[in-house]
Amino acid sequence: MTNTPHINQMAEIAETILLPGDPLRAKFIAEKFFENSVQFNKVRGALGYTGTVNGKKISVLGTGMGVPSMGIYSYELINVFGVKNLIRIGSCGAIQENIKIYDIIFGIGSSTTSNFGSQFCLPGVFSPTASWELLEKAKKSADNLGIKNLHIGNILCDDAFYSDDESSVERWRKMGILGIEMESAALYMNAARYNANALCILTVSDHLLTKEITTAEERETSFTNMINIALGVI
Repeated sequence: MTNTPHINQMAEIAETILLPGDPLRAKFIAEKFFENSVQFNKVRGALGYTGTVNGKKISVLGTGMGVPSMGIYSYELINVFGVKNLIRIGSCGAIQENIKIYDIIFGIGSSTTSNFGSQFCLPGVFSPTASWELLEKAKKSADNLGIKNLHIGNILCDDAFYSDDESSVERWRKMGILGIEMESAALYMNAARYNANALCILTVSDHLLTKEITTAEERETSFTNMINIALGVI
């Protein structure tokens, strides 16, 4: 087994992995949706499990919050453990009026306030995007499940959960951004750089315009539509 400073591999990691931010959501998914689930990681509380769904091997790992954390885990999963398909399943704050609490968002692109991309020393601005292969499969999965509350478009990966600029949301809203989260840009950039597939599937947990919000317990256990869509991708 291979180890890194952040993943102490106790079992095999599948080529396709689900990446919730909350480690307890990873545990919930493994217990409720996987067959023959085996834990492969518990370093730093980042719980990871491998099991099967309909006979196909799949893993899940809680990545924590923010671009740096996602940058570390996605890099190691791709380059050390050979993961090919990385699907973030997380929560976001909606900023468009037509989007409701518990709606699902697929992030085609990830605009960002992060400086993560500067490490690649590109002579311009890179636009992080999802893998078309995963996005197409996810849309088919949602259609097969009869899920209608689905939105597909650009999301914002923001470094600041508590922003000092209260007017920034309105400016992003005018540009058509559907929702705000904190990990997708690092995931998409690492996948692009290291030849892997990535997709960000989000459930709306709060609304920055209406001020509606869900509880931590609801986020951990009730985002079943998003999970079923992701499982349908494999």
